[in-house]
Amino acid sequence: MAKLVYLSLFLFLSHACMAQFDRPLWESLQDQQQHRLRAKTQCRIQQLTARGPSHTYQSEAGLTEFWSTNNQEFECAGIEFLRHVINPRGLLVPYYINAPRLVYVLQGSGIQGTVIPGCAETYESESGSRSRSESEKGQGQGERRGDRHQKLRRFRQGDVLALQEGFTHWTYNDGDTPIVTVSIIDVGNQNNQLDLKFRQFFLAGNPQSVKVQSQEREGRSEEQEEQRGNVLSGFDQQILAESYNTEPELIRKLQGKEDKRGTIVRAEKLSLVLPEYGREEQERESRGNKNGLEETYCSLKIRQNIDNPARADVYNPRGGRITTLNSQTLPILSYLRLSAERGVLYKNAIRAPHYTSNAHTAVFVTRGSARIQVAGNSGNLVFDDEVREGQLLVIPQDFVVVQKAGEEGFEWVAFQTNENAMNTQLAGRLSAFRAIPYEVLMNSYGISRQEAKSLKYGREESTLLSAGTSRSPRFA
Repeated sequence: MAKLVYLSLFLFLSHACMAQFDRPLWESLQDQQQHRLRAKTQCRIQQLTARGPSHTYQSEAGLTEFWSTNNQEFECAGIEFLRHVINPRGLLVPYYINAPRLVYVLQGSGIQGTVIPGCAETYESESGSRSRSESEKGQGQGERRGDRHQKLRRFRQGDVLALQEGFTHWTYNDGDTPIVTVSIIDVGNQNNQLDLKFRQFFLAGNPQSVKVQSQEREGRSEEQEEQRGNVLSGFDQQILAESYNTEPELIRKLQGKEDKRGTIVRAEKLSLVLPEYGREEQERESRGNKNGLEETYCSLKIRQNIDNPARADVYNPRGGRITTLNSQTLPILSYLRLSAERGVLYKNAIRAPHYTSNAHTAVFVTRGSARIQVAGNSGNLVFDDEVREGQLLVIPQDFVVVQKAGEEGFEWVAFQTNENAMNTQLAGRLSAFRAIPYEVLMNSYGISRQEAKSLKYGREESTLLSAGTSRSPRFA
C-alpha cells in the first residue's frame, strides 16, 4: 500500500512539472499569440535594413556587441539582438535578464551554467589541492569540503541554448578557440513585465568599467564609458555583510567597484569537472527517445544542435537544407515561446517565396551572401538588397520573402517569436496555389487553364529550389 502511495505521488509531481511542456498541439496554437498581446506596437514598416552591430562593449577576455533597436522593424518585432565573443579561459560572469533568450553557437565550445531556482545542487567536485584519500577521510569525519553546485552543460558549435528569463546564467570557455554566439532576446514576451528594453542584471563584475564603441550612422565611431555596476554594488556594505555572515572586505570585492575587468573576465585557474559523454548517451540523444519522465523542472533539456546535416527537416541535393527547432523537439521552447531555424542554400539556389503566419523572424547571415526581397501587404518591396555574413535582417509577420543565394552559397540562422512558427509556401510543391482550384486561379488572375496548370505544377521541388531551371532570367 505504501509503495502505491509513493508511486501515485511521484506521478502527480512529474505531471505537474511537465504540464506546461506537454500540451496538445492545437491547444498550444490557440493561445500562441496571446503572450505578445501586451507588446503590441505600431508596425508601420516602410523600409527594412540589413544591419550590423551598433555598439561594442570590450571586456578583459572578450566583447559584447548589440544591434541598435532605434528602428521600425525592431520595435515592431519586440526583440533585441546581441553577439558575444569569449576568448579562451574567458568567463562571462553570472547574470540574469528580463526576457526569454535563444542563443546560437557560431564557433567554439564551452560550459554553460544555469541556476534554476529551488533545484538541488546535484553536481559535486573536489578541491584540486586535495587527494581522493584526503577527501574520503574528511567525509568520514563529518566535514563538508569540496564544492556542490547545480548541473553544468557542455555546448559546441551549432548548438541552440534556450535560456529562461530570471534564471542566473554564466558561460566559460575551456577550449582553445574563441566562443562566438548570437542571441535573440524576446522583450515583447509576456514574461517580461518591464518595458520593451533588454536589461542585464549582473551578479558580479563591473559593467561600468567596459569600453563602449558606438558606430554612428555616418560611419564614424566614438568611445564612451557606460556608467553602471552589478546589482550588489549599491547596497550598504554592513547590511550585506550581515546578510552573508561575512567580513565587509569580502563584500567590497563582491560589489566590484574597483574591478576593471568588465563582464567577461580571464579565469586561468578555473577548473570544472563534468561527467564523461559516453557513446551510449550520444546514440540515445541522436535517436531522441524519451520515456516521458526524463524532463522534470530541474533537469530540463535546454540544448539542441541544429548543424548536423543528418537532422535536416528539408533537403534538396541541388538546393540545400533547412533544420527547424521548435517545442516539438525542445519542449522548453513551449514556455519561452521561441523557435529557431538553420538554413543552407547552395550556389544560386532559391528558397521559395513564403511568409510566416504567426511570428516575426530575425535572419542572421552566418556565411556567404544572398539577394533577399521582402514585400508587405501593399505589394511594395520594403527590402531588395544583398545581405552578407554578419548582417541581421528582421522580417515582420506575414511579410512575403524570397531568397536567392550568391556565388558562394548562403547560410543563416533564423530566430522566430513563436514556439511553432508556421511558414506558408507560395511556390513549389507545397505552394498554397496547389490547394486552389483551376477556376479560382483562372478568374483571379485572368489566365487560361493551361497557365493555371503551369502555375500550380511548374515546380516539383518543395521549399528549396535548385538553380538554373527558370524559364526567364528575371529574378522574382
